[in-house]
Amino acid sequence: MPADDVRVVDRDGVRWIELHRPESRNGLTVEVNKRIIEAVTAVESLAECRVVVLTGAGGHFCSGLDLKAILREGPVPPEQRDADLRDYFHGLIRAVRGCSRPTIAAVDGAAAGFGCDLALACDLRLVSDRARFGEIFVRRGLMPDGGSTFLLPRIVGLGRALEMMLTGELVDAREAHRIGLANRVYPADELHDAAWAFAIELAKGAPLSHRAVKRAVALSLESDFDAALDRERAYQLELLQSRDFMEGVTAFLQKRAPEFKGE
Repeated sequence: MPADDVRVVDRDGVRWIELHRPESRNGLTVEVNKRIIEAVTAVESLAECRVVVLTGAGGHFCSGLDLKAILREGPVPPEQRDADLRDYFHGLIRAVRGCSRPTIAAVDGAAAGFGCDLALACDLRLVSDRARFGEIFVRRGLMPDGGSTFLLPRIVGLGRALEMMLTGELVDAREAHRIGLANRVYPADELHDAAWAFAIELAKGAPLSHRAVKRAVALSLESDFDAALDRERAYQLELLQSRDFMEGVTAFLQKRAPEFKGE
C-alpha cells in the first residue's frame, strides 16, 4: 500500500490529515487506519499542533470500508475480523474522539458508512455544497459499527438518526446543515481554503480552554446537570490560574488580539 495514502501537513497550529485514495473514494483499510491513528495521536506530544483537520482527496471525504480490498483478502477468521474492528476501526474512532485538540471533518462529496461515522467522531463538520452523508450499512446487510448509534442521535435527535440508519438514505449538504449534522456549508471550490482559514483561526484560541470545553461537554453526555456544573466549576478554577487567562484579560484591556501559549 502506498505510503502517501495518508498525507499530513502541519502549518499555523493546524495538523491537516488527508486521505489520498481517490480510486476507492478514500476507502478505509487496516493499514490506512493505522496511519490515521498515528497522525492523530501524535499531536498529543506536539504543543504547536492545536487543531486537527480530517479530509479526503479527489472530491470525496470517505466511502467507508474498502470493499474491494476485503474481497482481495479472501476469507479471514472471525477472530481476526473482530480484532481488526476493535483495534483499527474502533481504534480510529476512539483516537479522533479522544483527541484533546478540536477536530474538524472537512467533507466534500461522500461521507458514507464508516466514513460517515468518522465525520461524526469529529467535533465539527465543515462541508461543501455537494457533500452527502449516509449510514448505508443496512444496504449491505450490516448495521452501523463506528459509534454512530451513540453519536448520531446526540447530534440530530433520535428520530432523524433512526431514519438515516434504518433507510440508509443519503442526506445532502443543505439537509445536513438544517438538522445540525453540518456546522457550515461552502461552495465546493471554496471548501479547502475555507476549512484551512477556519482551522487556523481556531488554533489561535486558548488551548487549555479548548481542552476543558471538550472534556466537560463529552462527560456531560453521560451525567446529570449538577455534575456538569461541578465539572465547570473545577475546570474554570484551573483556567483562572493559567497564564493564558491573564493574557486574555490583558489583551482585552489593551484592545489587541491575545497570544495564547497553552500555559
